[in-house]
Amino acid sequence: MKTLTLVRHAKSSWKFPELADRDRPLNKRGKRDAPNMGKRLALRNFAPDVIISSPAVRALKTAKIIAKAIGYPKKKIVVEPQFYGAGSEQFLRIIRGFENHVDWVMCTGHNPTLTSLANRLYPEPIGNVPTCGIVEVAFDTDSWSDIDQLEPIKFDFDYPKKDHS
Repeated sequence: MKTLTLVRHAKSSWKFPELADRDRPLNKRGKRDAPNMGKRLALRNFAPDVIISSPAVRALKTAKIIAKAIGYPKKKIVVEPQFYGAGSEQFLRIIRGFENHVDWVMCTGHNPTLTSLANRLYPEPIGNVPTCGIVEVAFDTDSWSDIDQLEPIKFDFDYPKKDHS
């Protein structure tokens, strides 16, 4: 089985307009939502084999906050430069190239790419993956190259404002 978890970075700040887009930090809401989503994942025994992140400050910070919450070593997070600015086809090509001995990968990135990819892989229309939204899909396969050709056997969509009562 291959499990792919797509995480949209938490809410970022526009407070410093002089910063390049990739250097924008998390804002107050992002700093609140990322740890909360990390706690939700920890309660589910969330344990990816690998965490891969866009190099953008807001995405990498989100990945590090979630990694801390689930007990994943921050130093083992892989930064994938192509995740920043990649379209859904390019993102999918990267995923198809994952090594098959790795069964569970969490990818932290950006919209509109993550929403587009989620809607391609998820069996129900999502519409939009909000900031710090998490889409998880699992496929009955031994190869990452197959995932966009199969129906997921397990899927979940969570986000900060989702009611869990």
